[in-house]
Amino acid sequence: MKVLVTGGSGYLGTHIRSHFGADDLSRRSGFDILDEDDCAVAADYDLVIHLAAKMDKSIDSEDDTFDTNVFGTQNLLKAMSKDKCFIYMSTKDIYGRWADNYYDVPETCPTEYSGQSPLEWSKLIAERYVQYYANTRGFRSCIFRLSSAYGPNTEGNSPGFVGHFANAINYGERLRLPGGGAPVRDILHVDDLAAACSAFCDSVIRHGTYNIGGGRENAISMSDLVEKMQEVSGLQVVIDGENPLPMPTPKNYVSDLSLIRTELDWAPRVSLEAGLKSLF
Repeated sequence: MKVLVTGGSGYLGTHIRSHFGADDLSRRSGFDILDEDDCAVAADYDLVIHLAAKMDKSIDSEDDTFDTNVFGTQNLLKAMSKDKCFIYMSTKDIYGRWADNYYDVPETCPTEYSGQSPLEWSKLIAERYVQYYANTRGFRSCIFRLSSAYGPNTEGNSPGFVGHFANAINYGERLRLPGGGAPVRDILHVDDLAAACSAFCDSVIRHGTYNIGGGRENAISMSDLVEKMQEVSGLQVVIDGENPLPMPTPKNYVSDLSLIRTELDWAPRVSLEAGLKSLF
């Protein structure tokens, strides 16, 4: 199977590309999803995993964020060949503060505007483009609304909050915790994310939209996560308790994995302890 990963030089993309032995379409490799000619190569691949995105949440960058995340995605979709497979990496944050109404957040959680930034809103708009082009052009499509994926550092990239915590511990830096460490997140190792991509490709599902994360079994408060990291690393954590970061929105988020378990027969396999050990 011939695989293309957009953003394949990024933090998660490097791991996904390695898992599939895939080619990379990113600015680091000399290509740009805003260039239709560069995106035309998508026609030659059996599977395109689209991770490339502008991750800026600021209002000042909203034009660039919408251009990259919406129209860059459209360029790829227009190049897809019939019956091939397109996997789009969206985000749990499209739900905004609506997610606070759920113990485990299902795909039916509302996505109406509730203060989402240009990043989250552009991701939601791009989901609709995926659904439109996949159905009208006849290729398979999967949307993953991703929660807190993590993995070992990749060169030249900034990790998510899990990797950031690990790096601070490794280097003995003082660590500020959002909301004083109270917020809960379900965290997902990148190897399990790659396995989910394979599970969709190997399935008979034509089009699917799934919340994906570590689920309830890998849900942990940020303060407990730091303690767990201290256990598995044998390193001392230095917490800056006087200057906590603001409480995030939503305060707690755990993915409801019922749909992806049923349709793709997928569940996280990398344990919390094993996954965190891989960071040290």
